[in-house]
Amino acid sequence: MGEAPAFFVDNLQNGFSTGFGLKSKGFETFTDVGDKTFVIGGANCDSASSVGIQIYDKSTGKWVIPTVLGTKPKTCKGHSAILLNEDRIMISIRGSTLDDCIWFLEVDTEYVKEQKKDFGTEVVAWSKGVTGEAEKPVVISGPSGVGKGTLINMLMKEFPSMFGFSVSHTTRAPRGLEKNGVHYHFTERNVMENDIKHGKFLEFASVHGNLYGTSIEAIEAVADSGKRCILDIDVQGARSVRANYLDAVFIFICPPSMRELEERLRARGTETEEQILKRLRNAEAEIEQGKSSGIFDYILYNDNLEECYENLMELLGLGGSAPINQKPSSKVIDPPSNHSVSKINNKMVINCETKEVGNEAKNLIILDVSSLRGGAPGRTRGLNIHAIDLFSDGLNGIHELS
Repeated sequence: MGEAPAFFVDNLQNGFSTGFGLKSKGFETFTDVGDKTFVIGGANCDSASSVGIQIYDKSTGKWVIPTVLGTKPKTCKGHSAILLNEDRIMISIRGSTLDDCIWFLEVDTEYVKEQKKDFGTEVVAWSKGVTGEAEKPVVISGPSGVGKGTLINMLMKEFPSMFGFSVSHTTRAPRGLEKNGVHYHFTERNVMENDIKHGKFLEFASVHGNLYGTSIEAIEAVADSGKRCILDIDVQGARSVRANYLDAVFIFICPPSMRELEERLRARGTETEEQILKRLRNAEAEIEQGKSSGIFDYILYNDNLEECYENLMELLGLGGSAPINQKPSSKVIDPPSNHSVSKINNKMVINCETKEVGNEAKNLIILDVSSLRGGAPGRTRGLNIHAIDLFSDGLNGIHELS
C-alpha cells in the first residue's frame, strides 16, 4: 500500500476507544443523527434474525419502529456503529468475512427520502459495503424480432468472462429439468410479494397468474462475481428499473422499419398469423415508447447486424479490457466484541485490541470511504480496506486487503 501519512499514524497510535460519541450496551449501539437517536441491535442481534432497528425521536420523546428496506445483515456476535455523514451510519459486524463485514444503514439518503413519501412512515435502508468497483449494468430492450437476443448472444460468446445474466424470480413451479438458482429463483408468492413491498425488486410483472421479476440482489450477485450484468427486458420493465435508482446503461434496439420487422417475424415461421399481428401491434407501441419516453440513453437501429453489434460494443467501451471489479477476498476480519470504530477524515478505523502473553497488540482495520459509489437499494461499492498491526514498539506493518 505504501507508507501511511505521518499524521494518520500518529492518530492511530494515540487511542481509539472513544468511538467519537459512540455508546454501546451489549449488542446495542446508539447513534445520534440530528434530533433522532438510532438504536441498532439489541435482543435480535444475537439470534438468527436480522439486526433490529429502533428510533428515538428527541423532539417528541417517542420511540418509532421504522420500515426497514434492503437485504439485512444477519446473526452478529457484536458490532460497532459510527455516523459516516448526516445520511448514513457505518456498521462493522464482528466475526464476518471481508465481503460481509461492513454495512451501511441509510437514514436520510435520497432513496430513503423517496421511500418515506411512499410508505408514509419512518424508513431506513440497509446496503452492504463492497470492496472495489463494478461496471454499470446494461439494460437492453426492443420489440420481438428486432434481434436483441442475437446481439446479446454475440456479446456473451465474445466476452464470456465479462458479462452475465441476472437470474429472475418466479412464483411458478419448476418445469422439466429447470434448476433453482440456474434457470429461475423459484419462490412462494407471499415471499415474493413481501420482497416487492420492501423494495427488493427492480421490476416485476404478473404473467398467467404467476409473478416474474428481477431482484436487486440477483443483479448485485453478477457484479460480485466480477461480471457486468445484462438485463434483457421489455420497455415497461426498463421503465421500472429506471425509476428504482439503478445506475445502468439503457439501450433500445430499433428495427429500420415496421415493414422490415414484419418480414423478420414472418421469416421465423414459428407463429400463427394472429400471433404475428399481435407482436406487430405491441412492437409499434414499444418503439414509440422507446423513442419518446426518455427511458433510454441510446437507440441503435439494427438494419445491419454486424454494424449494430459494432456500435453496441462501442457504446459499452469494449476494447478487450478485463472487468473492473474482481471477486472479493474471503480473508476473515474478526474484531473482538469490544472493538471500537473511529473516524479520521475519510478513513474509518476499527480498533481491535488484543492481549497476548508478554505482548499487547492493536490490530487496526482501516477503511477508506472517500470513493464510495451506489448504495440502497443495492450495494455500496468503492471501499478500500487495509490492515495495520500495532505492537508496543510502534507501527509494525501495513497489509492491503483490497
